[in-house]
Amino acid sequence: MKVIICGAGQVGWQIARHLSGERNDVTVVDNNADLVRRATDTLDVQGIAGFASYPDVLDRAGARDADMIIAATHSDEVNMVTCQVAHSVFSVQRKIARLRGQSYLDAIYSDLYRREHLPIDVVISPEREVAEAALQRLAAPAAFDTENFLEGKAQLLGITIDEDCPVINTPLRQLTDLFSTLKALVVAVRREGALFVPSAGDQLFPGDDAYVFTDSVDLTRTLEIFGKTQAKPERVVIIGAGNVGLGVARRLEAQTERVRVKIIETNRECAENAADMLERTIVLHGDGLTSGLLAEAGIENADAVLAVTDDDKTNLLVSVRSKEMGCKMAITLVNDQTLAPLMGPLDIDAYINPRATTVSSILRHIRLGRVRGVYSIGDAEAELIEAEVLGTSPIAGQRIKDIDFPESSIVAGILQGNKLIKPVGETRINEGDMIALFAMTDDVPEVERLLQVSIDFF
Repeated sequence: MKVIICGAGQVGWQIARHLSGERNDVTVVDNNADLVRRATDTLDVQGIAGFASYPDVLDRAGARDADMIIAATHSDEVNMVTCQVAHSVFSVQRKIARLRGQSYLDAIYSDLYRREHLPIDVVISPEREVAEAALQRLAAPAAFDTENFLEGKAQLLGITIDEDCPVINTPLRQLTDLFSTLKALVVAVRREGALFVPSAGDQLFPGDDAYVFTDSVDLTRTLEIFGKTQAKPERVVIIGAGNVGLGVARRLEAQTERVRVKIIETNRECAENAADMLERTIVLHGDGLTSGLLAEAGIENADAVLAVTDDDKTNLLVSVRSKEMGCKMAITLVNDQTLAPLMGPLDIDAYINPRATTVSSILRHIRLGRVRGVYSIGDAEAELIEAEVLGTSPIAGQRIKDIDFPESSIVAGILQGNKLIKPVGETRINEGDMIALFAMTDDVPEVERLLQVSIDFF
């Protein structure tokens, strides 16, 4: 597949890294020659320095025979024009654009993206994706990471293993014996910074981060087995009334379960705008780092603080101060992935990385064949892929123990009809099943081959 990626920033580079690693023909375009050079020096891609919306630049990038264009520059307007030029001049069949302006995303204007207007096939909103990730963290406060799979019947939970965890020093194979009716499986473990797929004989130790794939019905029980209690927050303080904070507050207001929300925003105009748009949420104008303002917001009685300003250091410091003042849980937005190791020492319960969230969202729309979902783990270290099993797939009709899956991959769950199956060696995978597979990034191409998802894109 031939793909042009417009924008060589963090998101564009990560997408290029994924696609080039899967033997696709990738060309990166950016008006910053240094970013283009970084991409071509570190990845197996071609690079063009220039403005992505210019027809001659796209022509030099190979748009005449490209299968897809991903417009992920920092400008919404450049991304939109790029897709228009790719469609009108070069007839590129698949066009994905990252758009941040909320007015562009309003449902009442959705006709804008029809082929006869602005022909964009998929619109990605980083702010909306991050807001959705924040809501999922709030829904499972005991987990540092969470994502829904298999039509909402399963969830991936990131759980930090504490000293009092009931299953520490227990071989994973024994968990099945101890909890025979539990539909949960440890698919990955991060230990001392290294992520790996555990074997049946591996044990969990304090300080490990375990990724557990579980039946949504067993969510509370799974958390209890791993030493966590589940209680949905009733009082939430949001730091930052930008698009993310405002989006979360609006969604919380719309929930049937009443949640008391307060927002602290340092910019007066932004605070006034939030106050006008929200009905039940209390908006406070001031610096969220100020102890007095946090106390006024009732941080000592809050179930969760959500720090989502555009400054990583502010988010970290507000989270630390909030926890010190008595807040039960802190969720932090962090753009710099290198800050992730600080979350444990700083006692921050969960963090959201916008880059990883956006990359996961884009990958969901560019995978080949019958892939329904892709969730990127860590700094693009691994993926959990959800796909429909095709009749042409080598795994169709086979038992799991007879399939030559890559060593660093594992079948996390199978949806057969409306029934979620916890996979074991004897489980037979049938055509039409929905399957969730965890794989380290290097093994993703082989997993896709087994799923027969790289044969035909459209």
